[in-house]
Amino acid sequence: MTAPAPAGHAGPSPATSTATHEQVVFCNDPATGLRAIIGIYNTKLGPALGGTRFYPYESDEAALADVLRLSRGMAYKNAVAGLALGGGKAVIIGDPNTDKTPELLRAYGRFVESLNGRYVTACDVGTYVPDMDVVAETTRFATGRSPEKGGAGDSSVLTAYGVFQGQRACAQHVWGEPTLKGRTVGISGVGKVGRILTGHLLEDGARVVVTDVNQQAVAALKAAHPEIEVVDDTATLVASDIDVYAPCALGGALDDATVAALKATIVCGGANNQLVTEGEGGTADQLAARGITYAPDFLVNAGGVIQVSDELHGFDMERATKGATAIFDHTLEVLETAQARGITPAAAADHIAEERMDAAGRDGIWLPAQ
Repeated sequence: MTAPAPAGHAGPSPATSTATHEQVVFCNDPATGLRAIIGIYNTKLGPALGGTRFYPYESDEAALADVLRLSRGMAYKNAVAGLALGGGKAVIIGDPNTDKTPELLRAYGRFVESLNGRYVTACDVGTYVPDMDVVAETTRFATGRSPEKGGAGDSSVLTAYGVFQGQRACAQHVWGEPTLKGRTVGISGVGKVGRILTGHLLEDGARVVVTDVNQQAVAALKAAHPEIEVVDDTATLVASDIDVYAPCALGGALDDATVAALKATIVCGGANNQLVTEGEGGTADQLAARGITYAPDFLVNAGGVIQVSDELHGFDMERATKGATAIFDHTLEVLETAQARGITPAAAADHIAEERMDAAGRDGIWLPAQ
């Protein structure tokens, strides 16, 4: 049996019905074997942007459930990041290692194009920058392309930078200064985002402790930054005397055991879907009960979305970096709102996103300018 779909970012409770969405499109192209679903949660703030996940779902129903959940989450992510974008997501049903072909990707691009800009795609699990270059051959609405094709390239650059800005905001909120200088930050997962984040933290004067199941990634980082410290596993890291815990690997980083063992005062990292349980009595409440400040992952890791969405205006790294820098202000806003309302930062982020979407007051659906 195929494994369940990988988790998306944390955020509002998952959608379970197409009735919650503006539009759900099923795409089939027998000639190439393409089977895909595009979900548009809403376009209150603008065209719906979200990545394309290429995954061997065990059923069409599982694929539909994933696209509904992920597209809703993208609406909240884009709104809380202050972007003039709605929320959408797409899934291609199949094994990217065996089913992905240029012909299939071009067929998918034609379906994206048929929506005339209401949905803008990008990379996600199972799709990469070269794939978006191929998709862009048949649609104007593919982002996350290579710089050679006018795109933003590797979005982990501003993802990591945005997480760093979120950490600075947490430091301001908790300790009164927007710096990690003299603080110890523990990073679990030093792939692209964790690796780049390490550089920002060291430059800021932080002490950095890392762990990763990929020993080659750890060795490469240690070679580049001999001053970092390495521990054997995440359990050891979270029980260490660290000030900030930065999950930057897989989802589900904040389970009951981790929360109970944490010595950090702040949790702020780039991993998606960090909260294992949501709602009353869930992980966010458990963190708050222990006096741990949590920066919602779908807020602080929005730098990647900001980076690729800038392609819609003709990509400019300076402008995109300015947008990712604003994650500092957005994170402060969430933390201050949570404190003022007596709620968790996770709930505050949801409320702010909902208020922004409601305030847009857009009647009907988003249509491109004629």
